[in-house]
Amino acid sequence: MEALSARVTLDERGTVTGWNDGAERLLGYPAEEIVGRPAVLLLAERPVPPEFPPAAGPPRWHGTLALRHRSGRRLAVRVLAHHRTAEDGSRDWLLVSAVAGTPRPGDDALMRRGLMQSPSCATSVYDTDLRYRRSSRAAQRALGLAEEELRGLRMTDVIPTEASEQVERRMRLALETGEPQYVENHARAPGESREHAWAVQLYRVEDPDDGRVLGVAATGHDVTEQYWARKRLQLIAAASSRIGSTLDVTRTAQELADVAVPDLADFLSVDLLTSFEEGGEGAGGEGAGAGDGVSLALRRVAHQSVLPGVPEAVLAPGEVDEYPEGSPPVESLRSGRGLYRRVFPAALPAWVADDPLRIARIRDFGFHSVMAVPLSARGATLGVVVLARHRRPDPFEEDDLVLAEELAARAAVCIDNARRYTRARGTAVTLQRSLLPQRLPEQSAVEVASRYLPAGARAGVGGDWFDVIPLSGARVALVVGDVVGHGIHASATMGRLRTAVRTLADIDLPPDELLTHLDDLVARLATEAEAAEHGETAGDVGATCLYAVYDPVSRRCALARAGHPPPALVSPDGGVELLDLPAGPPLGLGGLPFESVEFDLPEGSVLALYTDGLLDSRTRRSGDGDGGDDDGVSRLCRSLARPAASLDVLCDTVLGGMLPQRPADDVALLVARTRGLDASRVAIWDVEPDPAAVAETRKNVIARLEAWGLTDAAFVTELIVSELVTNAIRHAEPPVQLRLIHDRALICEVSDASGTAPHMRRARTYDEGGRGLLLVAQLTERWGTRPGTRGGKTIWAEQNIDR
Repeated sequence: MEALSARVTLDERGTVTGWNDGAERLLGYPAEEIVGRPAVLLLAERPVPPEFPPAAGPPRWHGTLALRHRSGRRLAVRVLAHHRTAEDGSRDWLLVSAVAGTPRPGDDALMRRGLMQSPSCATSVYDTDLRYRRSSRAAQRALGLAEEELRGLRMTDVIPTEASEQVERRMRLALETGEPQYVENHARAPGESREHAWAVQLYRVEDPDDGRVLGVAATGHDVTEQYWARKRLQLIAAASSRIGSTLDVTRTAQELADVAVPDLADFLSVDLLTSFEEGGEGAGGEGAGAGDGVSLALRRVAHQSVLPGVPEAVLAPGEVDEYPEGSPPVESLRSGRGLYRRVFPAALPAWVADDPLRIARIRDFGFHSVMAVPLSARGATLGVVVLARHRRPDPFEEDDLVLAEELAARAAVCIDNARRYTRARGTAVTLQRSLLPQRLPEQSAVEVASRYLPAGARAGVGGDWFDVIPLSGARVALVVGDVVGHGIHASATMGRLRTAVRTLADIDLPPDELLTHLDDLVARLATEAEAAEHGETAGDVGATCLYAVYDPVSRRCALARAGHPPPALVSPDGGVELLDLPAGPPLGLGGLPFESVEFDLPEGSVLALYTDGLLDSRTRRSGDGDGGDDDGVSRLCRSLARPAASLDVLCDTVLGGMLPQRPADDVALLVARTRGLDASRVAIWDVEPDPAAVAETRKNVIARLEAWGLTDAAFVTELIVSELVTNAIRHAEPPVQLRLIHDRALICEVSDASGTAPHMRRARTYDEGGRGLLLVAQLTERWGTRPGTRGGKTIWAEQNIDR
């Protein structure tokens, strides 16, 4: 007779609303006698268990009820009750109970045999010595042995691996404690190339009658697909965090190789098209650069192997090789899609026939499967990734290709970003270096040395600059500045400011006035940047600057700074100090004053001017945000105090002691050792404001030139002195002073109390005057005017005495 389930429905009031044949068989009541009547009539005893029906919690109850059969017999019935809600919101109860059929003899044994014949569940039973007793068909298939061959052996006998030893340890734990154990392991069945993943449940087997421990059972489920899917997701996650950590093409390619080996391949190489070099464009479009019958030149940029030293590689990083038509790299690049191929050492493909080195590598290492995937990003083909297996016996499959393409796509975008950045950075570096002094000018006031280091790749090129500007009167201007931001815009702004400083220095403005004019310029640049509506946004415009003017005659130095770090001074005895100089506001704020301060510098003093990157780089690397500037200043002073054979050596000492290998910001360093001009090489005369005094002045000048051994320059100097002194007497205000300086050039300076600057004019044919300054300009290397130190002005002219 067919076995049924007894099913009864009750409404919320406990009235029977449904009664099936199984219920009639269980309790003997036909449906017509019980439907519509209270269900309590069926109870053999009251009350019912206190937990039925459940007042809250899950809408289900299970337990045992004492019911009365129609014949009067008392039955203990196990009941499962469901509290249901219909779509219209009405609720009822469904009570279910099993109605036992009559089992046939031997059914249980047949059931157990059926369990052991399961095609998917690998089940094995072991005795207390952990020896095989019974194994299901799936277990026999996974182990590659029949049950008779397994019986009496242990798992470690059949699979002598660490994973089997772990399973046996868990078996003993299950035997001893009675607690089920769970193990995940990986094993390769004999005759199979692919490793399988197994989820194994271990539990103790006991005699149902006396509880005697009989052994332990192992039930394993093949979770290979889930395992490899999880591994692929983990590999993609690792690629997201590890590939593209820098904007360096080579490092990004190496990161791809490191991620994929050994999880996906035993060997991997990354080759880029040679057109990719030096930031150039890759091949455009699908299959570009790989026409039929044409070999392809690729440069190796990275590779990795499961073997130390990557002995499988036929190329070293940086080398170029021609890949012939038919090779996996060329086929992949030509089609624009990934591919995988089996490799049989006994029957190698035709494309390696003329390459004995590759043939040797394939046979020596046992390569059996290869995969090639193009590196493409933003419509450009950059190169190809080649993956190979020789240690793992399973060949590449379609899932492996999909994973490799995902990794290559991520890496290609990062490599393309690095390529674009490298190109932009190269342009910015070229622009910046073209705007910096190519060589420092010759002058006698100071001995100078300089260093400029661009920031590391991540930060980008900045706007640091320095300059040495010869001034009139044998003086020299030293400049260091820093533009806010990085990139081409910062470099271009730096170039404009450097040009402006040179222009303002040429009219001999004192440091505070020069910074005031420069402040106005930066404010105008900022206004222009804000008003720009087309192209890329310019970003903030701001800068800091330190401007110093040193006079070797007086041995005094005038300095002013605009938000820039103060200079360091190394005295001739080796002491180091920071000059106490008012900070001043950064350039571009507008409306705030700057202040110049003068210092007496003994001959042989070293003045160090630098940008803030010199102080900040190591602080940023160490992550110390508090007190970083003080620490940087103290390290700078210690570095400057070290003995150095030359200023160039001193620069290298400072940079070596202050900076990491790749500074986080641009660094400019300018050091200058002061020289003094001996008093015997300077002559000064006070000139009476009388035209008759010009002749006496000429005599004094001729006498001094003879004492200096410059008689060849006497005639020209006499003319220059006559014109300048005469103009001062006629058109300016007293007092009038003449100064001759014997330096690299012969410098003639005439000072007066008038603030009116002279200018050249074109004299008419019959004019008696107006040709003086024109004559001075023709006879000298250069001439000009500058404000006097105590008002008035100074007219100066320089002759090249070397000629």
